[in-house]
Amino acid sequence: MSEQHRHESAAASGSAAASRSVGARRSAAGGQSGSVFSKSEMMIAAAARELAGKRVCFVGVGLPNIAVNLAKRTVAPDLELVYEAGVFGAEPARLPLSIGDPTIVTGSTAVMSMFELFAYYLQRGLVDVGFLGAAQIDRYGNINTTVIGDYAHPKTRLPGSGGACEIAIHARAVFVIMRQSKRSFVERIDFRTSPGNIGGPDGARIRRAGGWNGGGPSVVVTDLGIYHFDEATGEMRLDSLHPGATLEQVRDAMGWEPQVADRLATTPAPSTEELRLIREELDPQGVYTK
Repeated sequence: MSEQHRHESAAASGSAAASRSVGARRSAAGGQSGSVFSKSEMMIAAAARELAGKRVCFVGVGLPNIAVNLAKRTVAPDLELVYEAGVFGAEPARLPLSIGDPTIVTGSTAVMSMFELFAYYLQRGLVDVGFLGAAQIDRYGNINTTVIGDYAHPKTRLPGSGGACEIAIHARAVFVIMRQSKRSFVERIDFRTSPGNIGGPDGARIRRAGGWNGGGPSVVVTDLGIYHFDEATGEMRLDSLHPGATLEQVRDAMGWEPQVADRLATTPAPSTEELRLIREELDPQGVYTK
């Protein structure tokens, strides 16, 4: 076979494989199969399930927003959505493009100033879960969204805290959803924007002494697995691996040696109904899930 023919054959094989993959995805979206899904869809489904039994959730845009809205349609039908712009009990008519998107007020229970929202709901201890993202996170759940590198001369200047610091301090539990890599799961964060379990096992005492209402970080969902926090050490612990992920991949994507549960579970794959809701109702354009 000539070199040209080999390239043509390889291209044809790649095209056929891509077509099969797209076809399988469309089949799953149509409810015929739940076996093909993206890493983002796995993260969204896993995070949504963690919200079972929760009542009030402080949420931002992006993956957390899709996860919370999925939970409201599945495991937490009574969940109240709180948005930083000053909206309580929101039922967005479509996927918000930003925290200031007018759609977040759709069907809301109340619209108020940011001051009133933070003072009368968050700082009063009425928020069950605060959903946060992170550029960097350490083993104790401390989060950096401010700078990469030295603060005075950073390699990258990030958006900063917004309301994340207050959410981390006062929400009864903090959920984090983010992709996992050695650049994001680091031994030491470059800047502590939002506190986690400060002092490790002494974190609860430090929080009480500071007058903080929140219980600290509770769940971290990544594209590889689900982590909770060990009560004795305050450290992140891997409790579940997503389908296809391995412990070797987890270790290669962390800046420290992780704690691993004695009985490491496998995260259930997204169901056909979860995929339908994500693809048809929550993110039909695949803005965050492809």
